[in-house]
Amino acid sequence: MSNLGLYQVMTTWSKKVGGPLNLVGMIFGGGVIFGGGAVAGVVMIKNKVSQKLEQKKLEEKASAIYTVNREGQSNEGLLFKENEQFKVLEADGDAALIEKLGDNNNPYFVSVKFLSSISDYR
Repeated sequence: MSNLGLYQVMTTWSKKVGGPLNLVGMIFGGGVIFGGGAVAGVVMIKNKVSQKLEQKKLEEKASAIYTVNREGQSNEGLLFKENEQFKVLEADGDAALIEKLGDNNNPYFVSVKFLSSISDYR
């Protein structure tokens, strides 16, 4: 048994791959490949998790039912009566796509400010 230990192992491996520079290059290249794969895997997992969380938020928002507190008519001519209910399907800026419950002519585009003024929608 020699007292060279790890040095002897390194020199043996170095000879097998064609020299110390080749060994260092292979170790570095392996690290780059492994590291790149690990980063890509983490990014892919993060994207899937964030997509599922976003989908869950949208489902929760779409399942919320709002109640009209006072009568009103939107600029589009849509009438709202007290105690009617609606769901907000999508909102972007000041426009909201809503579904009035019990109405067969759905969906409607209405101002978010208007909805907030006549209902419990925030």
